[in-house]
Amino acid sequence: MSAQGGITAVRPFGQLDDPRRRVLIQALAAGFFSSAGGAAAQILGTTPRKLPPGQSIYRVSGRALVNDREATLQTPIRTGDTVETAPNAELIFVVAEDAFILRGASRVTIETPPPNSAFKTAMRLVTGKLLSVFGRGRPVRIVTATSTIGIRGTGVYAETDPEQTYFCTCYGTADIAAISDPQSRETVAATHHDKPLYILAKGSPGASIRPAPFINHTDQELMLIETLVGRTPPFVFPMDIYNAPRRDYP
Repeated sequence: MSAQGGITAVRPFGQLDDPRRRVLIQALAAGFFSSAGGAAAQILGTTPRKLPPGQSIYRVSGRALVNDREATLQTPIRTGDTVETAPNAELIFVVAEDAFILRGASRVTIETPPPNSAFKTAMRLVTGKLLSVFGRGRPVRIVTATSTIGIRGTGVYAETDPEQTYFCTCYGTADIAAISDPQSRETVAATHHDKPLYILAKGSPGASIRPAPFINHTDQELMLIETLVGRTPPFVFPMDIYNAPRRDYP
């Protein structure tokens, strides 16, 4: 991550997330999926609902920057902006029809698609971890350190560093290609985290995309950010103490 603005360091894959994220998930499990949402409101500060016009940020925990300026709940985030978080920080925000959870030690730019581009949204995840949901049927292009990904009407989770990208198509369709290996391409059509993948910076020709486990994101978080843009995910699960997908993923 860039040192500009005073945010440095990148957390490696496999390191546990900030305990505040566990508190967020516990709040969502305990309260968000009840009719009242009381427990979630007590911890998150507000009951999750669609953000009003003009508001971009739902929650900021720790230090986050938008275009190198400290982010607050009043900070707007628009196409063309760069958002980054300090280690152990987290930012939950909305841009137009799309919503995001940016984990700690991460940097993402919401790019302006070129004129006449087929994509309505373009993003560059420079480093770190990002959970995203996009408007139904809207074509989106995501670039990471090792991959280019075209998605349609999708919820996705990505982690990236210079060596590899982890990518889960939570639901929807994604066309995934390794930047360094044109022979490694794959299309994933998923309904519920069906085929997470690693995209490697250095792999054998035609073998730079490999199966991955399900890691580091939950259905509660997907439902939260879909709610912030007035939608629900296209899956249903028990509304009791469910904290993560119940089945294993190859």
